[in-house]
Amino acid sequence: MTRIDDTFARLRAEGRKAFVTYIMGGDPDFDTSLEVLRGLPAAGADIVELGLPFTDPMADGATIQLAAQRALEAGMTLKRTLELARRFREGDSTTPIVLMGYYNPIYSMGVPAFLEAAKAAGIDGLIVVDLPPEEDDELCLPAQAAGLNFIRLATPTTDDARLPKVITNSSGFIYYVSITGITGAASANAARVAPEVARIKAKTELPVVVGFGIRSPETAQDIAAVADGAVVGSAIVSQLGAGKPAAEVLDFVRSLAEGAHRA
Repeated sequence: MTRIDDTFARLRAEGRKAFVTYIMGGDPDFDTSLEVLRGLPAAGADIVELGLPFTDPMADGATIQLAAQRALEAGMTLKRTLELARRFREGDSTTPIVLMGYYNPIYSMGVPAFLEAAKAAGIDGLIVVDLPPEEDDELCLPAQAAGLNFIRLATPTTDDARLPKVITNSSGFIYYVSITGITGAASANAARVAPEVARIKAKTELPVVVGFGIRSPETAQDIAAVADGAVVGSAIVSQLGAGKPAAEVLDFVRSLAEGAHRA
């Protein structure tokens, strides 16, 4: 059992849905990012996705791309991102952290060294968007052997033939991408999402959380009502991109969490 498994078990027992937040590690700088990261649980985040800055984030729209650029310009690296997680863990031993990004920085560090460093930093799970199931030997299986959840994305184009491959070797939860396209490109629609979540849940006992296109408390509530939780990323990152102080960003997160938790 990981912290992610424990969190979903607790939420099920409480009859609540998960609210998952995403921020880019080191955006706009290390200290501000750490302040926001530390404040997310008190603002209502049940699980935190910590973005790993990368120069070519092909699944992301302009908001996340610009956040990665700001973080890289501020000196962020994979090691510094793990240091963010380690500093967070000094004051929070229970909130799960999922490192989300691309494989290149991990490959450059080396998988064994990365997994050792991630475990030491308090990372609980990985979302590596450019490693398909056909490459499970590369990172997925070693990560799970090291005690980390490996979380997969399912999308509107994941048909019934592909879905079993997505589910195989997945753990923690399934992340359903509510739109066809990149982050921040469109709005999530609960009526379209609901049957897709049901289709996935018919094939797995893993929780299914939905992300992409959730920008308001109302949408967070609507999406969480038809899934096991809602993920908000670009809407939060855009607040940081606008230069808003950490306290104001966390107030916005709190409003989104209240929406998801009403579901």
